[in-house]
Amino acid sequence: MDLSKRDEHLRELMDDPDCDPQRLHATLRRFGLVNKMVSGWGTIYRIRLKELLIGLGRPARVLDLGSGGGDVIAHLAALTRRDGLQVEWTGADPDPRAHDVASRTHVPGSTFLCADADELLAQGQAFDLVISNHVLHHLEPEELTRFTEASRQLATTAVLHNDIRRSRLAYSLYNVGIAPLAAGTFLRVDGLRSIRRSYQVAELSAALGDDWTVSAPAAFRLLAQGPGRA
Repeated sequence: MDLSKRDEHLRELMDDPDCDPQRLHATLRRFGLVNKMVSGWGTIYRIRLKELLIGLGRPARVLDLGSGGGDVIAHLAALTRRDGLQVEWTGADPDPRAHDVASRTHVPGSTFLCADADELLAQGQAFDLVISNHVLHHLEPEELTRFTEASRQLATTAVLHNDIRRSRLAYSLYNVGIAPLAAGTFLRVDGLRSIRRSYQVAELSAALGDDWTVSAPAAFRLLAQGPGRA
């Protein structure tokens, strides 16, 4: 498997609007466990997000764009409650199938919307912080520009986009490690395709431009941070 270059032509099975709904539902439900294992949000919260929330000096409003089944919000909400931070969470995803799963996720202080960034901007919405998880590698170049710019227009303080960092080791470890959780889901096939579609630090920096800082905060992770414009 050649992972020296990003394979931007691959498509993930769950991105197909006609994919098997039962397998999609099972995939979204299991993301909670998978993301806790591999997404690095615990580290990102500790080294970046917590500081931003405390720096506001007041209750925060945080938006998760492309929130899927709501598991990232559930994870981060638990961390902020543990630390005594008051946060109002909003998850937004334009896919009604993902929204259906998220709406069944009971997270105190959270709201889940079936909407994309453009709809939120049209409503005049604004949030202190905007985050996303595993969205950037799905997007074509023009979509990436539109999505990241819209995320900045929705944020008054900062934007944090968390994604996969492509490597041969990440591919090999995921291929083996996901096996116990993959039955009846898209987790194995789509996860491996996600790694092949994902960026390395220099690639994502070049794609996003000078307004963004791209770092590698945890193993196999990329974090793109930009200033808000709302």
